[in-house]
Amino acid sequence: MADLKTVDSPSRSPRVAPLHRTLPGLLRDPLRELVSIADAAPDEVVRLNLGPVRPYLVTEPSHVQRVLRDNAANYSRGGQGLLWRPVRRFTGDGILSDGPEWQASRARMQPYFTAKRIDSLVDTMSRAVSDAIDEFEEPARTGQWLDAGAEFGRVICRAISSVFFADRVTIADQMRIVAAQDAIVKALSARLLLPFVPDAFPLPGDRAFRCAVGMIDDIMLPLVRAERDQPRDDDDLLAALTRARDDDGRPLDERRIRDDVVSMFATATETTYALLTWLLPVLDTHPEVAERLYAELEEVVVPGEVVTREQLGRLTYTRLVLDELLRMYPPGWLLPRSAVADDEIGGTRIKAGSTVIVSSYISQRLARYWERPNDFDPERFRDAQHRRNHRYAYFPFGGGPHQCIGMYLFNLEAPLVVATLLSRYRFRLRQPGVPPVHLTVNLRPGRTVEVALTPLPRRGQA
Repeated sequence: MADLKTVDSPSRSPRVAPLHRTLPGLLRDPLRELVSIADAAPDEVVRLNLGPVRPYLVTEPSHVQRVLRDNAANYSRGGQGLLWRPVRRFTGDGILSDGPEWQASRARMQPYFTAKRIDSLVDTMSRAVSDAIDEFEEPARTGQWLDAGAEFGRVICRAISSVFFADRVTIADQMRIVAAQDAIVKALSARLLLPFVPDAFPLPGDRAFRCAVGMIDDIMLPLVRAERDQPRDDDDLLAALTRARDDDGRPLDERRIRDDVVSMFATATETTYALLTWLLPVLDTHPEVAERLYAELEEVVVPGEVVTREQLGRLTYTRLVLDELLRMYPPGWLLPRSAVADDEIGGTRIKAGSTVIVSSYISQRLARYWERPNDFDPERFRDAQHRRNHRYAYFPFGGGPHQCIGMYLFNLEAPLVVATLLSRYRFRLRQPGVPPVHLTVNLRPGRTVEVALTPLPRRGQA
């Protein structure tokens, strides 16, 4: 790991990670290098020398709290070149923006993501998940290899479409959306790694990005226009946003509705299936975890039937597995911010305009907060040990006013998918082992996870 040196400043001097010492590690394994840098500087803010970009790396939980919650108004994601600018080219001005647009979008959509509201949708989502997983019967019978990421995307897209759009998006269009989102995430990689490059300068992936965004708009905008022309009284998200009014009492224009719908659909689907794609390789390399998970599902879930709300509440170990998966592979792993005004974090002066990087991946792997941080151990979430850590030692859904609005939806959606799939099938990986991490907007496996499924006997069968 690169040596850190101290640079003089009026406040406590920040640690600086020089480029010539960090570059080899960043090129070889950037996440490991960043965790190593943070581990070597407890209670400190580290400034990274990345050539044209010199952000502050904020990983100490109390410092993270300062950025995300206590002084969140001073740390904007609006206009930030690192991540947010390229993402907003897709999602527009809405729930993933900042300022008045974000506040208005959040206020409009918050009532549709409360615990009570999401609980009322469990049966609808569970039926949609069950129907989607029924479609594995033929490839399982013939031993076909499946792309786990794409298939998880298909299942989750079906569930979210049922509650966001009242099934007004056809299955064919759902598959087009999954493919387009995959293309967008891959295309954004170059912009994420080269945030200093202006949008006007072409990079690899830009054309694929524009085509994928155009494909999603070709599906979503006609839905929005049809809903505006013939409003429904239903309570799905599309109908609700079409009936919504701005602060002046005017209907929302179609672009604002599109931005809100696309933002929420993307975050509710992409983040979930990006995470679940890691599940099968992790279970494959931890058979003791897999056996305990299977045992719980066999006890609680009736194979072949729809998972119920009561059964979800009894899936204790399943939730521990997902909590640990979120610790090790948090989808929204990078949360860059821009300092609006001068501030001080842990005694380090942060000047206005500086880039500050918060990363759940890094904070959730700090050895001073997590015993054996690189080991997959769901049991660490069973007792109170992790709760004795700082609140911001574990923040897979962000924190403060920008905490993910869909957190509760994930906490029902993910175990529904896992319980339905693994109560009906066992799996075999074409290439065993956990893939390397590929850095995109979300953490993706560095290779396609190909899986073959074997049906389990249904209750009453031999």
